[in-house]
Amino acid sequence: MTAFTTHFCKSWLREWKARGRVMAWRLPMVLCMGVLLCLLAPVPGFAQSNQSHAEITDFRLVQSADGLLLSTTMRFELPDQVQDALYKGIAMYFVAETQIVRERWYWSDKAVAQATRHMRLSYQPLTRRWRLSQSSAPFADSGLGVSLGQNFEELGDALAVMQRISRWNVASTDDIQDGGQQTLHFQFRLDMSQLPRPLQLSTVGRSGWSLLLSRSVRLTSSTVETDK
Repeated sequence: MTAFTTHFCKSWLREWKARGRVMAWRLPMVLCMGVLLCLLAPVPGFAQSNQSHAEITDFRLVQSADGLLLSTTMRFELPDQVQDALYKGIAMYFVAETQIVRERWYWSDKAVAQATRHMRLSYQPLTRRWRLSQSSAPFADSGLGVSLGQNFEELGDALAVMQRISRWNVASTDDIQDGGQQTLHFQFRLDMSQLPRPLQLSTVGRSGWSLLLSRSVRLTSSTVETDK
């Protein structure tokens, strides 16, 4: 009986230590997810409609000596969950991107030019000011690149700058003069890939985290103006 009791105690002790190691490994992850859930919890009195209206109100392409210039005006409202996260100090990322493809009857369309513009919108609760930064590269990799930043007193002022793109050079003259039918695809969207990984996982499948505007235009004499 004594041997059995000793063996049982040792077995129970090993199992208890093993469980302790597993809990110690999982504890940081549980705490991190708990913090994110608290951050994403609705602010009392903040409406959660999960609806946002978005449209492109103006879209112009101009052929200049420098290349193809794109100007567009968008109108959209940030989803409620996105605004809620911003007011809690979580920066949000957006990306505007274009791709010009040439149609090929014998194969899939060929991409001849691409351009990307990244935007980071953040709110400082202490100063109650908004900051909008823009870069041609993702902010996680743009340490050596150029990032332009502006400060605003109101969210609406920052959104007004985000919603207007003026004379953005999206392709060189050589890229669009190779012949063949070409189409420009434009897209503006909320970029979840630059958010912290736990936050990305917590927003998967949530419709309130969706913002997307797009437009496709064939490059013809009627859709592309000439810069005079």
